[in-house]
Amino acid sequence: MEENKFDLNTFIGFMLIGAILLWMLYQNQPTEQELLAEAAAIEQVASETNQENTTAQNDSAKPIINEEATQEDLTEQTERLKNQFGDFAYAATQPSWTDQTTVLENDLLSLVISNKGGYIVSAELKNETQYQGAPVYLIKDGNSGLDLKFQAQNRLLSTAEMYFEPHLTKDGEDQVLSMKLKTSEQDYLEYIYRLPASDYMLGFDIVTRGLEEVIEFNQPIELNWSLKGFRQAKSISYENRYTRLTYAYDNGNEFDKLGPVGSDEASERDVTWINFRQHFFSSMLLTDSPFQEVGLYSDDLVKDETIDTTFTKAYRAKVQLTPKNNRLDQAMSLYFGPTDYKVFKSYDKNLDEAMPLGWGIFGWINKYVIFPVFGFLSQWFPAGIAIILLTVFFKLLLSPVQYKQYVSQAKLKVLKPEMDEIKKKFEGNQMKIQQETMKLQNTAGASPLKGCLPALLQIPVFYALFTFFPTAYVLRQKSFLWADDLSSYDVVLELPFSIPFYGDHVSLFPILASIAIFFYMMMSTGQQMQQQQQPGMPNMKFLMYLSPVFMLVFFNNYASGLSLYYFTSNVITIGIMLVIKNFIIDEDKIHAKIQETKKKPKKQNRFQKKMAEMMEQAEAQKKAQQKK
Repeated sequence: MEENKFDLNTFIGFMLIGAILLWMLYQNQPTEQELLAEAAAIEQVASETNQENTTAQNDSAKPIINEEATQEDLTEQTERLKNQFGDFAYAATQPSWTDQTTVLENDLLSLVISNKGGYIVSAELKNETQYQGAPVYLIKDGNSGLDLKFQAQNRLLSTAEMYFEPHLTKDGEDQVLSMKLKTSEQDYLEYIYRLPASDYMLGFDIVTRGLEEVIEFNQPIELNWSLKGFRQAKSISYENRYTRLTYAYDNGNEFDKLGPVGSDEASERDVTWINFRQHFFSSMLLTDSPFQEVGLYSDDLVKDETIDTTFTKAYRAKVQLTPKNNRLDQAMSLYFGPTDYKVFKSYDKNLDEAMPLGWGIFGWINKYVIFPVFGFLSQWFPAGIAIILLTVFFKLLLSPVQYKQYVSQAKLKVLKPEMDEIKKKFEGNQMKIQQETMKLQNTAGASPLKGCLPALLQIPVFYALFTFFPTAYVLRQKSFLWADDLSSYDVVLELPFSIPFYGDHVSLFPILASIAIFFYMMMSTGQQMQQQQQPGMPNMKFLMYLSPVFMLVFFNNYASGLSLYYFTSNVITIGIMLVIKNFIIDEDKIHAKIQETKKKPKKQNRFQKKMAEMMEQAEAQKKAQQKK
């Protein structure tokens, strides 16, 4: 066997090779700048991995042109962009600012505008919080978009895909942000945002300069605006009920809205404003010169209230813009703020029509009585006390009407013995009983109709208040007793299950209101149940039990302020009825007065004469049929 011997030459060779490798590694180690760049690249990759669901935002953060690319690569990429965007490729080749955003901010709003698309990517109401205490964002995480679509150089382009160059300045107290989509340093499409101090509304203009040979102004130019409304309130079903798309058209003289459930759409001309209403918050687009034609779309996103808990509705508006003289110059405004009657009225643009205040006389009562009175009271008293004082105000206002109602009921009670005699005298002849009863009531001036009319006069106020409380922004997050938010339901007990129509909680104010309504119905309808039940009249006993149950079940998820009002109203009414009955109305005096009235000849009006004639004819026909 051959022995292994140490070879000095081989050892020296290996040492030289190792030294060479070490020298090469030393010479090729990364510089500090390269290490920072590598770390930034790793951080960017990690960020992109964590945001896979927001691809659009990731894309907006990456320059289209790679600064480290070779000249050949740059030429190739530039040509590709020119094929895609035409002359607007100029804007996409500015990598120094493509990944930036700009902040516009005042005491009320904080807006973030992205260079990509030139639109707002975040809109925060600085002084508001949602039901869980988090800040209120109307725009965030890609829930909204605004882009301009137009034909340019045989291409259909969208500004959402292109980059704007920002320039922020100040004009007095106003912040002015110019976002230019350039084809050259002199030619551009521009978005101009102007945010005043302490205002929810900002100016928003779209203008073009020097693009007559680029944009095909004879083709449709469409502004697309979309928004998915975030849930902001404790009850998503209650919030979604008052979340609707509303708009003004016919140069601001007419107002309409899309359906509150399912999907709905409409097409209107001469539209002056569009409101993507989210119950107590609104995102609005307004224009100085009416939009010629607008397509409006709404989709209800709450299919299952236990699952669909992030968004309420998805809105879209397709606005046809009208250029003039091969130029676009559209002056508009954007509003991001509360759906507050007082704030809306301050703009003098009929924005209060965007609120569900009721139609006709109900809306007038809200606008000219309830809102001014409650606004005054809430300046001096807490919201809960202001509701009680508002109730007292309406009770005093309607007291003459209610007094007449109570007097009419007292007269009918006094006449009951005589009406019982008529019933016995003409037993079996219902037509004759009705005829004689009406004659007695007419002679005594105690018609049941007189007792119903005062109640009917209170219905407009009742309905106006029913629409006031769900829309009263001033009640939002105002507490009273055990209710932490008078604009939402109060909770005294959470249920481990959900009851259909009732919910998964117990609210105390509806229970108190139901009890008060029950006692009021017993006092007001109890006398009528003791009286003769006229054919065709509603079953008073049924109504006496139905109203409290209705209040208990269906108002469990309504604004606690509304239940507080009904509870207070009925308690005051019961008190007034007891005072009138025990200290004001004397049934003996009423009886004596009725007897005096019966002695006087009573002149019938035309309606009473006609009714008497019809009943006499019916009685005659009945007798004729019996003879046959």
